[in-house]
Amino acid sequence: MLGNTFGRLFRVTTCGESYSGAFRKNPNIPPELWGGLAVIVDGVPAGLKVTSQIIQEELDKRKPGQSQLHTPRAEADKVYIFSGVMQDDRTTGAPVCMIIPSSDIGDYHIEQHKGNKDLLRPGQAAYTYYKKYGEHSDYLGAGRASARETVARVAGGAIAKIILDSMGIDVIAFTIESHGIKAGPFSYETAKQNYRTNEINCPDPEIAKLMIEDLLQVKKEGDSCGGVVEIIAKGVPAGLGEPVFDKLSATIAHGIMSIGGVKGIEIGEGFGVTSKKGSECNDTPYYDEDTGRIRFKTNRAGGMLGGISNGEEIRIRVAVKPTPTILKDQLTVNVSTLEPVTHKFASRSDPSLVPRIYPICEAMVRMALVDSILMASGSRSITDMDSRWDKL
Repeated sequence: MLGNTFGRLFRVTTCGESYSGAFRKNPNIPPELWGGLAVIVDGVPAGLKVTSQIIQEELDKRKPGQSQLHTPRAEADKVYIFSGVMQDDRTTGAPVCMIIPSSDIGDYHIEQHKGNKDLLRPGQAAYTYYKKYGEHSDYLGAGRASARETVARVAGGAIAKIILDSMGIDVIAFTIESHGIKAGPFSYETAKQNYRTNEINCPDPEIAKLMIEDLLQVKKEGDSCGGVVEIIAKGVPAGLGEPVFDKLSATIAHGIMSIGGVKGIEIGEGFGVTSKKGSECNDTPYYDEDTGRIRFKTNRAGGMLGGISNGEEIRIRVAVKPTPTILKDQLTVNVSTLEPVTHKFASRSDPSLVPRIYPICEAMVRMALVDSILMASGSRSITDMDSRWDKL
């Protein structure tokens, strides 16, 4: 299986699944390490302060079981830093490896998945994984296609956040739509002020109440729903991104579209530009005496021109599909008998991916930004990077 690494200079590699480690029950390994996720982050500058507590703060944003809008799966998502950090909690420049064990992987849930292994779950990757890997594909909790895989991404993105924080770059994501209920638009300041102040992470508290009430009703019906998450990257300097194939916009889109459950991405006005004239779409540049830089009077481009950052806020919207595992009878096929089957796939799943996907979106954008910064600076030292920052 290829494709487990993201980035060119700042490289994040993940491994692990939702249940399969526990399936083996290796007597030579402590039970608490029978299953889980691991991530190796390469290209980390030396001298960064990295602690498990800093990483844990990001992991807690996506941790399950914290809300009535979450899956009841009870995972501590406790992170252990395995390598790359030494005295004074400072990085050495070597790869940083982190391990996040899975704790809620009991025999009941494993047997449940084994009993349904021949049934293709509608809306999930079961069929495509079966065609690619055959009978040996991991059917327990969707294997690498499981949303649990994203915990390793968030850990890797937390390292990127430490780097960006030192440079004054902030990345936040929040809900602007759930099941057709819309909120916004929001300024960065409003979104930041109301960040994570409600269960669905919508900056408008009144709209958030409507979203939550609707989502709980959908959950009561045994169904699920989708929504839209917006991402803002504030403080990104102009000039990040490589022309042609490695545009910053392409790198960000690659990272966002690699998240399971994401079905679309818009940058700036996105599909809205299709109904506009050029005179209505172009952002007018001007010289800002206060900052001594070229600015733009509007930001329809979403902070990137030619795929390269232009110094304005990077704005992205992400379309998130409904959780495919629902508590309703669904028609499917038995891959062993090829017969149609009506089945209810009882599983611990979220009624919506939206309340927990935003930190994953933040993580992927942060990774893309740090990777582009390293590409632009050619630096491997945090000291050198700081000294070159004003030249970007």
